[in-house]
Amino acid sequence: MHSFPAGPAPSYYALRIRPALTSFVDEVCATLARLCAYLMALALIAISGIALWDHLPDVTALDTSPKDGWSLAARPVPAFAVSQFIFPGKTEIYEIFRHPEGGRKDVFRWRGSGGTPVAELEIYRPGGEIDQAGPAVGRELEAAGIIDSKFGTVSLFRQAGGTEAARSCLGFSRRVDESGLQLAGWSCLGEDLPTRRIAIACMLKRLVLLAAGNDTKLAQTFVHAEARRSDCTASGAPALSADWLTGADNPRLRGAM
Repeated sequence: MHSFPAGPAPSYYALRIRPALTSFVDEVCATLARLCAYLMALALIAISGIALWDHLPDVTALDTSPKDGWSLAARPVPAFAVSQFIFPGKTEIYEIFRHPEGGRKDVFRWRGSGGTPVAELEIYRPGGEIDQAGPAVGRELEAAGIIDSKFGTVSLFRQAGGTEAARSCLGFSRRVDESGLQLAGWSCLGEDLPTRRIAIACMLKRLVLLAAGNDTKLAQTFVHAEARRSDCTASGAPALSADWLTGADNPRLRGAM
């Protein structure tokens, strides 16, 4: 009779460890798969956020809201007013911001139906924090000509690029050297550039001084401005419109090259 060699029988612990190891490997693979899916979702969210940032409305590029160092006045005493006749049906918000170094910004904001921003005007009386460089114009903006106003020549700018430039809001800025007063803001009122020019001219025309306090230069600035006051249509016309260097649009050459 032949004998058959018999191997050792698998132990009880080996029979239990092998399925446990298999289950552990499966769990690790599943965790890695979930982690990869999570990272891909984060990447998609980041890409979507960048795309939305690149398509923010024009008003963000023209924003004049006070930033660092400025605080909202708790009990503001209005120093300026703008006639509501040029903003029928619009809601006006008037805020005053102060800087620790003496600066003051009176900000008018107008909103249409649904709270949509339509225009903004900032009157800046600088203190020790003054930025001699003036209002910053982002690289995504381009010059849009100049207009006359009771405060003098006002520079205009708009969103740069193609046909969108014709439909974008218009920004503006003006520095009055005599008093250091700085006017800036933007307007989306009007269907085309000429009507937007007129809207900005009317906004500045309707700006009046209520109280100058001890600021005699500010009072004199508004006295001189009222002496130069004209109707909105005349003010909104392009200043030096015959000059192709200062017109609203880029100069065009006649004839074919």
